[in-house]
Amino acid sequence: MIDTLVLATHNKGKVVEFEKMLGSLIGTKVGAIKCAVDFDLPEPEETENTFTGNALLKARLAAQATGLPCLADDSGLAVDMLGGAPGIYSARWAELPEAMGGGRDFKRAMRRVQDECCGIDGTQKAQFVAVLALVQPNKPDQIFEGIAKGHLTWPARGSMGFGYDPIFVPQGYKTTYAEMNPDDKHAISHRAIAVEKFKSYLRDHG
Repeated sequence: MIDTLVLATHNKGKVVEFEKMLGSLIGTKVGAIKCAVDFDLPEPEETENTFTGNALLKARLAAQATGLPCLADDSGLAVDMLGGAPGIYSARWAELPEAMGGGRDFKRAMRRVQDECCGIDGTQKAQFVAVLALVQPNKPDQIFEGIAKGHLTWPARGSMGFGYDPIFVPQGYKTTYAEMNPDDKHAISHRAIAVEKFKSYLRDHG
């Protein structure tokens, strides 16, 4: 059992999200879940060139600082026509320059994806990728990957998602992530697939 699991994130909302996703494993395979904010950890610069690399970087730094098992994630949209871009730079494509007030504008990022795909609709294959990295003292690092395949569509549709959800239609569906009921989306999402693999690991090794 992992007595305390540290999520290498500064988003406390993710603690609630993970507690919900882990369900009955909380209290049986995982005691408590904390995040980087609870330990005043700085946000590391993501310098690796893969989802796995960035997830491991964040988990290892948090584990070194706390001495506790740490879980980190990295995720993004990979478009075939763009050679896998925006990929690890998915969030950066949405970043606004300081002159425009900073922050992130995913409508702007989605327009960039459309422009770079030359506006071709319905045929551009893409996938959402999520990687979870678990780093524990005196144990091998573990990687759990989730991939949700689909295609792009525009104009953007739906208001229930976030990020690139309004232009992504998962394989086997006609609706975008942003048009789907959140519970339905979470059941098939890239993150859900990765979390299920993590849960299987806990059941077998926790």
